[in-house]
Amino acid sequence: MLLTRESVRVNPRRVTLAVAAAGISSFALLYAPQPVLPQLAAQFHLDPGGASLAVSVATGALALAVLPIAVLSEVVGRRPVILTSVIASVVLGLLLPLAPSYSVFLVLRAIQGVAIAGFPGVAAAYLVEQLGRKGVAAAVGAMIAGNTVGGMAGRLVSGFTASPLGWHGALAAVAAVALVCAVITVVALPASPGYRGTFTTARRQQRSPDTPGRVIAGLKAAVASRVLLAQYAVGMLAMGSFVALYNAAGFRLTGKPLDLSPAIASLVFLAYAVGSVSSSMAGKTVARFGRVRTVVVGLLTTIAGAALTISDFLPLVVLGFLVLTGGFFAAHAVANGWAAAEAPENARGQVAGLYTLSYYLGSSVGGTAGAVIYGQAGWTWLIVYTAVLLTLAMAAVLSTKR
Repeated sequence: MLLTRESVRVNPRRVTLAVAAAGISSFALLYAPQPVLPQLAAQFHLDPGGASLAVSVATGALALAVLPIAVLSEVVGRRPVILTSVIASVVLGLLLPLAPSYSVFLVLRAIQGVAIAGFPGVAAAYLVEQLGRKGVAAAVGAMIAGNTVGGMAGRLVSGFTASPLGWHGALAAVAAVALVCAVITVVALPASPGYRGTFTTARRQQRSPDTPGRVIAGLKAAVASRVLLAQYAVGMLAMGSFVALYNAAGFRLTGKPLDLSPAIASLVFLAYAVGSVSSSMAGKTVARFGRVRTVVVGLLTTIAGAALTISDFLPLVVLGFLVLTGGFFAAHAVANGWAAAEAPENARGQVAGLYTLSYYLGSSVGGTAGAVIYGQAGWTWLIVYTAVLLTLAMAAVLSTKR
């Protein structure tokens, strides 16, 4: 049976619900270990740098897998990739609390990172195929909201359950939430119009798969522009700074002199709500002041917020996290949109993939390096490290004016 866009009526609400649920599931699982890094360090006798690998291994694996999986989706279809991603990542999330050693835990996290990569790598392309370019904007907004809510929910659930249940129970609780969202995705996610037969034997009808030559040409175009290279730099350096601060936040807030409980310390992740607001407002700022100024101001705001957290006065530390989170998300939103707008027609997928790769590679490498610096030299030197990375990101943006 030949399914076409004309013969299959797509329900936008159903598509949006399925993709938002997949985003919540994926990003809750990806960042669930972040609030329990101090507990992992205590049980496995790790320093902050070693404990941060619980996050960095997964984000690094995601970064390396996102481009190959995006190419694979051209052959097997977007829906099977998304479903496999969501189901496999939940199964691995349920296995994590059973890991008998930290080495096994890290292996499972690396595999989980590869599994999660299937969602962010193909979700936007899936939405365009389902809804067309005119109807995709609202669905993409819902997807990004789902990603943000998932990342925040995973951290909060993990943080609040860590004290009564331990890190094993905390990660199991997040996996249970992700399982509910995964079921919603499996039930609600419709097959893509333009495929022949069932999704397991899907074959594209609306456009032919990219040949190796076209893929390579697109990759070359994606790295040939100074503007695009600058956005990859912003994604990598800013995300590395941001994750470094949040990886060490649990140690900072639960240690001396602040000495908060894990549940109270996890409330710092509510700052992500400020990031959602600042990223949504970034478009208006760009229209008034331009992309360069908006990104630079966002990065400067991130530095200023990070500097506020050097104080041992808790309200000032909280304010600092609110400010740096808002600044980071504003800069990231503009850089991501800038890269998409500047992408050559034959390299849109490659540009999106390279930005995602840079973003999560920065999270993995920069986040771990920051945790090591915190463990060896303390919070003030971590702030210096993040300020250097953010300054380099600003330099990259300013270079686009020449």
